Amino acid sequence: METLGRPAPGAGLQALFEAKTVAVIGASDDMTKIGGRPVHLLIKHGFKGRIIPVNPRGGTIQGLAAYPSLAESALRPDLSVIAVPAHSALEALKDCLAAGTRAVIVLSSGFAEAGEAGARLQAEMVTLASLSGVRMLGPNCLGAVSPASALIGSFSIVLEDRLPPAGRVGIISQSGNIGSFIMQNVAQRGLGVSRFIATGNEADVDVADGIAALADDPETGLILCCMETCRDASRLILALHCAQRSGKPLVVLKIGRTARGQAAALSHTGALAGSDAVLDAVLRRYGALRVHTVEALLDIGQALAVLVPDRMPRGDRAILVAASGGFGIMMADAMSEAGLALPELSEATASRIHAILPLASTANPVDATAQMSARPEILSGLLEAVLDEPAADIVVLFLSLALYNQRLRGVYLDALASVRTSRPDRLLVVISRGPEEQVMQIRQMGIPVFPSIDGAAFALSGLVGIAGCVREAVTDESFSGRGWVARRSSTQLTSEVFESEHAAKRVLADIGIPVLDEAIAGSADEAARVAHRMGYPVVLKILSPDITHKTEVGGVVLDVRDAQHLHRACKEMLESVAVRMPHARVNGFLIAPYLSGGHELIMGVSRDPVFGPVVMVGFGGIHAEVLKDVALQVAPINHREARAMIEGLRLFPILDGARGQPRADLDAAVDALVRLSNFAVEHQEVVAEVDLNPVRVMPNGRGLWVLDALMVPRLISDTAIAGGDA
Repeated sequence: METLGRPAPGAGLQALFEAKTVAVIGASDDMTKIGGRPVHLLIKHGFKGRIIPVNPRGGTIQGLAAYPSLAESALRPDLSVIAVPAHSALEALKDCLAAGTRAVIVLSSGFAEAGEAGARLQAEMVTLASLSGVRMLGPNCLGAVSPASALIGSFSIVLEDRLPPAGRVGIISQSGNIGSFIMQNVAQRGLGVSRFIATGNEADVDVADGIAALADDPETGLILCCMETCRDASRLILALHCAQRSGKPLVVLKIGRTARGQAAALSHTGALAGSDAVLDAVLRRYGALRVHTVEALLDIGQALAVLVPDRMPRGDRAILVAASGGFGIMMADAMSEAGLALPELSEATASRIHAILPLASTANPVDATAQMSARPEILSGLLEAVLDEPAADIVVLFLSLALYNQRLRGVYLDALASVRTSRPDRLLVVISRGPEEQVMQIRQMGIPVFPSIDGAAFALSGLVGIAGCVREAVTDESFSGRGWVARRSSTQLTSEVFESEHAAKRVLADIGIPVLDEAIAGSADEAARVAHRMGYPVVLKILSPDITHKTEVGGVVLDVRDAQHLHRACKEMLESVAVRMPHARVNGFLIAPYLSGGHELIMGVSRDPVFGPVVMVGFGGIHAEVLKDVALQVAPINHREARAMIEGLRLFPILDGARGQPRADLDAAVDALVRLSNFAVEHQEVVAEVDLNPVRVMPNGRGLWVLDALMVPRLISDTAIAGGDA
């Protein structure tokens, strides 16, 4: 499969991982130079394949026979590493392609990051490589590393002293320095690295390639990713799908946030949908966990690395255990705020705990009191009891200072080892800062250890999300309908749709989204006749192609009760508009039945500069931008995703019948949101934004009604948007 004429994400990268012959173009005897370091590191760390140093002077480099060019070596490298100045890189690439290399790493800088001339050179190189069917990593990158075979196409300083141990953690990073830092810290935490890829300028191989390649790599069981930008939504989505389908956890550190397009948004929807939030939604859809710090990436990565698939959380119910009431309360606060459930213990479990510790509190959290320090031998029985609790998906044990105590730590470590052996399928987590030697022992038992309560809460919430997404991975069939290939609609949108609320609502009615019967009047007298036929009370609105938000200019009057009230409202409305928007064209009034009851939502569409149409739902009305209680997802969405978006709102309990109120018609809201998302995809070439605010959702079984609608043409919105990646 290809996207935009490029190879599918991950295709053609095998040589980066499996090369048996490596050429270093620009090789040097000086191990401090970029051209000297790859040769030095390959030799130092025991690469078993063949190394071909290439330097115009030939001779010997670091004890190896060197060649003035690859052509003169008569050898065919699987992988070529280019470490020459930018002005020499194109000729070096031609030499590599002529020699039949399978992949190229360009370590050199001075390309697109350096200005227009460098960008042209970079484009010429990637075109040349593409025509030869060769994948190019870089330029301006830190290359690739496979520790198991000591295959090193990098000059990273973290490799100078030692090579990370081989293992199951794959690392993909746009930033070489951040990627190197992650690789170093993964090794320091006692974990092994399968592959390391730093993509740099991403002229060809990008983060999506790395994710997809690691998802398909049998040596990799966990993927840690550092992403700065997403340049191609289709490729990233394909790669995320590959990772989800593989069942391998993916943790993403996205650095840099942008409000691109928000300042230019003409609707409430556009103002509420930022690119960073859209990326969050995309990652969540495909089961990837977004983190905001390197520490969180490493903490969660470490937990995932020690967990076998059968020990991932089956749900979000956590039992907390501490030897301190105060720490227990802190744990409960953090876990609850992270979205974890804290169930009550069963009577059977409480009885078992009291038999061991008569003074212990058997609420959740379980307060083992100071007895746990006075009688450390009871820890094993206590853990067995809570691990056997049917309502527990996760058991979290807080150890503050115990592991520093020589009397306690041996007993505690024995207890942890015992329950890990006797209950291998149960998820037990420890919170402790050290000592590091004992922490490493616990991790080697297959028990995740987190240094802080808040870090553990965030990580466990993420683990629950990852486990759930892996269990409910999207199918190929549902994936194929995601909509990055535009579907065509038979409905033609006229310019009137973008100028008239009434015309926009007619389009909504055509696609099955309910709107009220309303009418247009050219004058106050005609408005009174219309209202009489319609029946009071009514809603009166100004009709103008120049007024986007009517309430802000006094262009909406609700609950008009009679003709006298209507005439007065028309007069005051025209006066208000004349003062606040004197140049606005006024085409009359819009009269609609006044509808009370239910709840107000906002539904809408905006156009993300990277991911395209995005659908949004939230609590609406005039305070939509104040509440900012919204959920986003790239269109189109299915009914399951639409329901999850609505149920994920902070104020969802209000819709669900909180405090005895009638439950809202959620089925109607879900259906409308799905229809709106399909409309967004079908008309993405001409529609930039859609704003349905408010949408009045009635009690269950009574449907919903769109009370106001705005559609913004893409030409207007796109003209105003400037700069930046998502």
